[in-house]
Amino acid sequence: MKLHMLDTSVFIAYVIGLLFIALWISRGSKNHERNTEDYFLASKALPWWAIGASLIASNISAEQIIGMSGSGYALGLAIASYEWMSAITLILVGKYLLPIFLKNQIYTMPQYLEQRFDSRVKTVLALFWLAVYVFVNLTAVLWLGGLAIETVAGVDWMFGMIFLAVFAIAYSLYGGLKAVAYTDILQVVLLVFGGLLLSYLALDAVSDGQGVIAGFGVLTDKVPGHFDMILSQDNPNYMNLPGISVLVGGMWVMNISYWGFNQYIIQRALAAKNTQEAQKGIAFAAYLKLLMPIIVVLPGIAAVLLYPDLSKPDEAYPSMMNLMPVGLKGLVFAALVAAIVSSLASMTNSISTIFTMDIYKPLRPNRSQTHYVHVGRIATLLSLCIALFTAQPLLGQFDQAFQYIQEFTGLFTPGIVVIFVMGMFWSKTTSQGALAAALGSAVFSVGFKVLWPELPFMDRIGLVFLLCLAASVVVSLMGKRTCTDNSVSLSEVSFDTGKSFNIAAVGCVIILTCFYVTWW
Repeated sequence: MKLHMLDTSVFIAYVIGLLFIALWISRGSKNHERNTEDYFLASKALPWWAIGASLIASNISAEQIIGMSGSGYALGLAIASYEWMSAITLILVGKYLLPIFLKNQIYTMPQYLEQRFDSRVKTVLALFWLAVYVFVNLTAVLWLGGLAIETVAGVDWMFGMIFLAVFAIAYSLYGGLKAVAYTDILQVVLLVFGGLLLSYLALDAVSDGQGVIAGFGVLTDKVPGHFDMILSQDNPNYMNLPGISVLVGGMWVMNISYWGFNQYIIQRALAAKNTQEAQKGIAFAAYLKLLMPIIVVLPGIAAVLLYPDLSKPDEAYPSMMNLMPVGLKGLVFAALVAAIVSSLASMTNSISTIFTMDIYKPLRPNRSQTHYVHVGRIATLLSLCIALFTAQPLLGQFDQAFQYIQEFTGLFTPGIVVIFVMGMFWSKTTSQGALAAALGSAVFSVGFKVLWPELPFMDRIGLVFLLCLAASVVVSLMGKRTCTDNSVSLSEVSFDTGKSFNIAAVGCVIILTCFYVTWW
């Protein structure tokens, strides 16, 4: 499949327009030297609507749109638990975790660990995150993005990946987080509009032109197994989403790690004007998450009927774009690329932040602010170059990239959650206890994988979390306290939230309850 000339023109107009907007946003005062706060935290001036839009634009990328749509093709609506449970997680992060981070005035997650524990814990986690962002997240986004461009536009996947990398650099390298966050507003509008339009066309096609409601009825009648939110043990996909565990088990650990302690996500909230603005932005993002299954999972389920013979599930979303009329196909293609480049820009900005502030700056202190900004830009370029060369060897053999990402990050996620939660809410946690959780996470995860391979992934995450929690408590109580806690005391942190945030939280719970009751 190739794009019509009109589609190509629409896409080119989008690219040029985005670059123009990014450069306009990135302009600075002639008398102001851009410092690290400007570049990495958007001068700590982001409003709630930019925070919420940027959170979603950073999250929804190739691995979500293409990978989750592919999982919708293979698994069904059950994969939407990742999205819907994320909405509740965002509310919890906004109320209980974000106030602590903002009160500590940090740039990065490793920086908080240094304040709470010591430089050893900070360095270990900083190196881990750099490795995951480059070799898992960046590679996955580039690889799936390259495949999507090849499927939709007929351009070789390698040239597609190069285009995405260059595009992301072009609009984010100079302006930093400010350029990324404000252009994300346009990205999210395109993403939501394009996704809803594609879902509408997919349901209409399934019903042979009888409309959306009829199409949804056809799907539920012909593929009822794809609408089970809680999978039974006899379901062939139970290993990926083990029944009730998605509500009370390891799913919480995965979500809290991603939304609460993931640098390229939480960095937007760290750049807020104040705590209240950040919380409103997070609540906005939670409601956008409720929409995501309609945008990414539903087209994948519809593809089961429309394209039943796909060689790989990850081909579902690009194939569904055949439904788009000329002109609009270019717009939806632009929305897909928008999501990809937004995530690339967000990830590389966070990579440069962690590398510069947590690795480079301690080794080269007392340099100018401009120097550190330049180092951050170099880190951005290098990370993308590494990801370009390693994407195909690492991901070329996987059918469902989303499951690959979850499986790999799941080795370390339980330990990360234990380190932060214990460090934030239990004052007796020591550096040794934190490191025990980090090491135990990898050891326990590999042990279960080898010795108990039939244990579902999500259940393994929950069990490893409990073991890491126990290890951290035991080691902390047995060892001597060798670290100095320089973080802000919990007694100085206010967990009060405004009326609008509280109403949003209650509304989110009610909506999700209705979803799960309907498709239990």
